[in-house]
Amino acid sequence: MKEKCAVFGIKSSTDVFDSIYYALHSLQHRGQESAGIACLNDKIRIHKDMGLVSEVFRNAYLSGTVGIGHVRYSTCGDSKIDNAQPFLINYSKGSFAIAHNGNIVNHKELLKKLEADGHTFATTSDTELIAKIIAHEHLNCEKFEDALAKTMKYLVGSYSLTLLYDNKVYGVRDPGGIKPLCLGVKDGHYMLASESCALDILGAELVRDIKPSEIIILDGKPQSVMGPRGKHCHCMFEYVYFARADSVIDGKPVYKVRTNLGKMLAKEKPVDADLVFAVPDSGITHALGYAQESKIPYGEGLIKNRYVGRTFILPKQDQRDTGVRVKLNPLRCEVEGKRVILVDDSIVRGTTLSRIVASVRKAGAKEVHVRIACPPIICPCHYGIDMQTSKEFIASERSVEEIRKILGADTLAYQSIEGLVKALDLDKETLCMACISGDYPLEERQKRLTDD
Repeated sequence: MKEKCAVFGIKSSTDVFDSIYYALHSLQHRGQESAGIACLNDKIRIHKDMGLVSEVFRNAYLSGTVGIGHVRYSTCGDSKIDNAQPFLINYSKGSFAIAHNGNIVNHKELLKKLEADGHTFATTSDTELIAKIIAHEHLNCEKFEDALAKTMKYLVGSYSLTLLYDNKVYGVRDPGGIKPLCLGVKDGHYMLASESCALDILGAELVRDIKPSEIIILDGKPQSVMGPRGKHCHCMFEYVYFARADSVIDGKPVYKVRTNLGKMLAKEKPVDADLVFAVPDSGITHALGYAQESKIPYGEGLIKNRYVGRTFILPKQDQRDTGVRVKLNPLRCEVEGKRVILVDDSIVRGTTLSRIVASVRKAGAKEVHVRIACPPIICPCHYGIDMQTSKEFIASERSVEEIRKILGADTLAYQSIEGLVKALDLDKETLCMACISGDYPLEERQKRLTDD
């Protein structure tokens, strides 16, 4: 099970469809398979489909002054229209729409229990599971937010939710704070987003991050309710790779963190060279930091086709392979005859980077030195990133020298865990670094479930 998506929610005095559309467009990097919007007018109406935001909503419009949106990268659940979000749930107390970013580790356990109690499911997504539990709990309590708090007690894993119910938007962040969620405001109207870059595109002000375990209600001035507490464990990979560089997560500007990672990498792993350049786009800020610290000129060694999405989050390997060839082209006039330092954020499978190194050599580079801003990824992420098994990771059973040979680089060096923590400038005890350390930070029950 794996997932990376984005959610958005807003309540306003005017129609919100355009705002949700542009917010989802700015969050497109978090999911490129499907998109959807739910708005409330006389009833909740949803438009969703497979494809990019611009494709899904090309000829669509929903009226309503309150709504939520979602972009999806399929993981827990197949890549098909049935699993596209938001989901609409009808029950005896009314209807609500729900959008989810994250992954429920005890999904199978909860599914068996609900099916034994007579519940049926139309999709294979864990989001529908969450929705069914919320509806069931709401039947036994008065307030919708109380049902959300009770539901959180069942869920083991990571989640940020936006929900549309009774002319209000609700936001929920998991007790670990693994998945990002923030609050913004514009002209007195409040909104929720997975990343602050969605607020920027709307001209909204970032108010704050939603706290771990917090349930927030948008109905005039935001109201806050705390759910069950848990151990904070923010995902370090959000800062390293997945978030947009112009976002701010838990008070930390992602751009500044990545620059610091590059500087730390240059201090730890220096090498003589003529040029520093990045694997665009997520490696650019790391490379800038490396160049600043090393005093080696920064340049463009690879030109990116801006009309191709992220190869890492394409669902099939053959799609990723084709994506690399279409996406990046070496700039011969920059690299020919030079000793170059190629900086990337991380290495997962290694197939993409090995092709890039080969293409840079073919373009005439004299030496290719690879520097990676993230320590070696050795363990699967069960909380929300596309990392299924250790077998996928080139570093799980290989030394750095063995990986260097596979990549075809002259040298290869990774950031240390100590350097990563220092660059993040966050308390190590509040970080989830399971994919690089094997130390899953959540309760023992959760680790046991992920090992099943």
